[in-house]
Amino acid sequence: MFTALLAASCGNNGEQKVMARAVPERADDFVFENNLVAGRFYGKALEGNPTSPGLDIWVKQPGALVADTWYAEAQKDPGYYHHDHGGKDCYKVAVSLGGGASVPYIDNKLRYPATNYRTCEVKSITPDEVTFVLGYPAWDAYEGISVSLSKEVTLRADSYFADVTDTYTFTGTDSLTIAAGIKLHGAQDTVVKSMFESGVLAIWERASDQGAEPEDGLIGVALVMPDADEMGVIDDHAVVFKMIGSGQPVSYRIGSCWSKARINKPEKWFSLVKKQMK
Repeated sequence: MFTALLAASCGNNGEQKVMARAVPERADDFVFENNLVAGRFYGKALEGNPTSPGLDIWVKQPGALVADTWYAEAQKDPGYYHHDHGGKDCYKVAVSLGGGASVPYIDNKLRYPATNYRTCEVKSITPDEVTFVLGYPAWDAYEGISVSLSKEVTLRADSYFADVTDTYTFTGTDSLTIAAGIKLHGAQDTVVKSMFESGVLAIWERASDQGAEPEDGLIGVALVMPDADEMGVIDDHAVVFKMIGSGQPVSYRIGSCWSKARINKPEKWFSLVKKQMK
């Protein structure tokens, strides 16, 4: 069941710089945004087109919140947010981890949920911070290993990064390896520069979805997990691995930027990403 966006009274706290809500009017998306970044996760109505836990990045200019306007305009023109209105959706997720997510890694394969998120709750919201939780119901990840996922995301104003805590509950095994990472979109064609260090995954890439119009900007994408066990490249993803027990949380940070906004060079992006380790 969808939990509506909690109202935040700005009052003396200033303007609203964050938002998060379910979007039943657009295929059950769940959108979240601050004054610098935006993104969405896919819901029930999109299952099969795609069924994917990956984050879909929306690039934007800094300042106003735009997601509600984009969705409203998309009711009149379904392709609205694929065109540049001070930002756009020019990132391709398909069945992948997209701009930052995790899944079980079993028998040398990424094991995706059988559904998109099915429950959502905005736990708290102020003018400067929002926390929400998405639920992915139990699925058979591999040969009798049943797994469910609760994903908690916190986004703060003035940050290119969100904090993510994924809690997996499972049966059929004593421990589970989780792979958290980002899609590489065929590195030879799209990734201009990359930085992979212990616990840090970061790329600077061309827009991966240019179906609606040409894209002359580039996108920075990153995932940071300081306590990762190891890292690697799997199925066109850069990933970090963490072994857990049932109910043990996996925490990491995900981030993005757009070269047509403030962070216009990969060196600036990689420097900002490294600071997330502190």
